[in-house]
Amino acid sequence: MALDGIIFDLDGTLWDSRKAVADSWTKVVQDRHDARREVTAEELTGLMGLQLPEIGDRLFPELDPDERKELMDECCVYENDYVAEKGGVLYPGVEEVLKQLSQTYPLYIVSNCQDGYIEAFFEAHGLGSYFKDYENPGRTGLPKSGNIKLVMERNNLENAVYVGDTKGDEDAARGAGVPFIWAAYGFGKPENPDYRIGALAELPGLVEKL
Repeated sequence: MALDGIIFDLDGTLWDSRKAVADSWTKVVQDRHDARREVTAEELTGLMGLQLPEIGDRLFPELDPDERKELMDECCVYENDYVAEKGGVLYPGVEEVLKQLSQTYPLYIVSNCQDGYIEAFFEAHGLGSYFKDYENPGRTGLPKSGNIKLVMERNNLENAVYVGDTKGDEDAARGAGVPFIWAAYGFGKPENPDYRIGALAELPGLVEKL
């Protein structure tokens, strides 16, 4: 059966937004919680791919759950506007690869982010036209595997692949029943990916063989 869709993770797969996210969160945290606290890009590296409540648990264990959720919610609202304006660092060849792939395959994004973050990526870099659909737990409340399944059901996909960079992405692909392509240039190291790319430019050649 021919490949009928490519679903991408976002952070660590299409771009690196750590600096913009860290800068935006630092401003909110210093204004609302601790004037001396700085959230760094390095600190976020090990948290990429996790859902936001777990990120909050790890970053702010000193807060009670309600305070932590309120702070994370404020961080995310400010972050969306900040990221939309400042953008992130696109991985080499992103637009060229998306343009090439979209001529043959419908493209999608499923990311463990808040509602509005994927739209901020589109606004910052003008890449929204390449994607047919996207989803996130901030909008659905579902885990990544559930959101992959939702995008597949919504778009009548029967033979899709998921491209991501972390073990969480690998687990989500397994949970959704789709092959996993590891973006080895990203932030994580899965256990047993189905396929591997060392750069986005390798993806078109790989999917042609699937």
